Amino acid sequence: MDEERRQAEVNLFKQLVTDAKQKAADVLLRLRSDLLERISESPTLVKASSEDYRDFLEEVLRATGESNRDPKLVYPVLEANLEKLDHNFIDILQTWASATLSELEPETAEIIAKVIVNFSILISDFPLGNKANNIEISIAGYERMLTVFTRESNPQNWASTQHNLGIAYSDRINGDKADNLELAIEAYQLALSVRTKPDFPEDWASTQHNLG
Repeated sequence: MDEERRQAEVNLFKQLVTDAKQKAADVLLRLRSDLLERISESPTLVKASSEDYRDFLEEVLRATGESNRDPKLVYPVLEANLEKLDHNFIDILQTWASATLSELEPETAEIIAKVIVNFSILISDFPLGNKANNIEISIAGYERMLTVFTRESNPQNWASTQHNLGIAYSDRINGDKADNLELAIEAYQLALSVRTKPDFPEDWASTQHNLG
């Protein structure tokens, strides 16, 4: 990688977020070489394209971090990379998240986790590409972030992520329909263990509605 490319990527991450989010961006910058190494070592990836996937992951996380969940800022990035919304991308996301987020300070890990959860929400509703793959990516994102948002340390974000995971399993195309429904119900019920009617009436009603 030449110096100009390296400096461009440094500048890209410096623009990711400000204040607390900037702290997460700095962490992502420090971890990008580790990400490339892990991608290259993964036996399920085509190594010739691993750098393209890495660049796409960087770009989409940056866009999501800046978007405040506005699809108009994220969907153009997804549309330009439809061919990368596949199981290779799922492997990259899971490998990186599993290997790095658990090693960070909790505050920093939660900032990055919120970005990934927001990305998972956006891609689950993305109308283009392979819908089944989009849902699988969202499920992978939610499930990995539940290792950061635990019921004990961050119950509201944990419950929200369980709620979103329930939606994803309800919409899931891959797998057995009955199994997916069972997983969706389980996620909704876990969400309701925090989203009680007295404490969070609106969230409780939303999850109850989805639970049916």
